[in-house]
Amino acid sequence: MAVSADFLEHLKELLADLGPLTVKKMFGGASVQVDGRAFGLVFGEVLYLKVDDESRATFAAEGSEPFTYTMKDGRTGNLHYWRLPDGGLDDPDEAVRWARLGLAAAYRARKPKKNKGRAMRDDIGPGPWDG
Repeated sequence: MAVSADFLEHLKELLADLGPLTVKKMFGGASVQVDGRAFGLVFGEVLYLKVDDESRATFAAEGSEPFTYTMKDGRTGNLHYWRLPDGGLDDPDEAVRWARLGLAAAYRARKPKKNKGRAMRDDIGPGPWDG
């Protein structure tokens, strides 16, 4: 399901008040980001917004549904992204309101960076620092 350039342009106009959007194509779809935070996925002509425990019920109450996919073994998987409710498709104010919920979920989901360096030990053994 390819993402059309026209639909991506429509989303940029629809969500213009959210801030500068970055759209990155991936896996036949696209990721929608603001300030490096992925808060939306686009597949076909559908925008899915990030949800978490705080926002999932709000999306469900509007009749939204999660993004689902079929795995090679036939099982179905869900991501933490739900379809933009229909009311937001043509109303920029409504679309931005929903997108802000997705962006807030993206900020809450950020995990602290782990120290990628070597763990510090009291004695790391002999080396050139031994004088």
